[in-house]
Amino acid sequence: MTAIDLRKRPGTAAMSADRAAVMDAATVVSPALQRIRDRNTGLGGIELLESVIKTEFPGKIAVVSSFGAESAVLLHMVAQVDPATPVIFLNTGKLFGETLRYRDRLQDRLGLMDIRSVGPHPGDLAVKDPNGGLWNADPDACCFIRKVLPLERALEGFDASITGRKRFQTSARSAMEAIEEEKVRGTGEPGSASGTRFKVNPLAEWGQEDLEAYLDQHKLPRHPLVKDNYLSIGCMPCTERVPEGGSYRDGRWVGKDKDECGIHLPSNIDGDGI
Repeated sequence: MTAIDLRKRPGTAAMSADRAAVMDAATVVSPALQRIRDRNTGLGGIELLESVIKTEFPGKIAVVSSFGAESAVLLHMVAQVDPATPVIFLNTGKLFGETLRYRDRLQDRLGLMDIRSVGPHPGDLAVKDPNGGLWNADPDACCFIRKVLPLERALEGFDASITGRKRFQTSARSAMEAIEEEKVRGTGEPGSASGTRFKVNPLAEWGQEDLEAYLDQHKLPRHPLVKDNYLSIGCMPCTERVPEGGSYRDGRWVGKDKDECGIHLPSNIDGDGI
């Protein structure tokens, strides 16, 4: 595995235009996606997970988890269906220590058997972020090399991924479907795959009250930073406490025109503004 030519990464203006094009393209439903949606009409939560893990994509699906504020809900469901389901965890090198300890606690508590911690390529860091301060100068570029590229590498060979995204979290997620299809452009490395991959969002319709009720019902541990009003937890330099009465994602990339890192945009390999 080699580092890619990061000079080919588009600028912010180009990414903003690309995001609009991507969102328009996302409304196009392929025959394959329609068939999968038809077979899973009305399913959500653990019922949808049972279907996609055991029937739709057996051995070819992975969970993408940040081990953030409500990650225990999705991971608890996955563990009930099949604890050997691969769980991809992006260790960006900028995470809170509490997040790393929470990951280990949930692995023990839930019996997850295949957590894969993946990080940025050392060559990418050497070229683009040798001093570790890229998050401040260009957060889009930082997310690109620390999240977008590592995830794309980790998902090669999988036909589908599972996320914990919910519609209430951001405006960009408000209209997402429980099952989506995204374009995969590869990483630009030799032999990198292209094509499409399916994305499953079993908690798409869940609200904050649903998540809290599930956590209470199953006595699942909360991320330790939640009690300090960190409502959406990402990398340490780009995550702040949410002021009293603030919105769910108000603590992410404060003061910047950004509410997504890019891994959950359909054409994610271009990188852009979980």
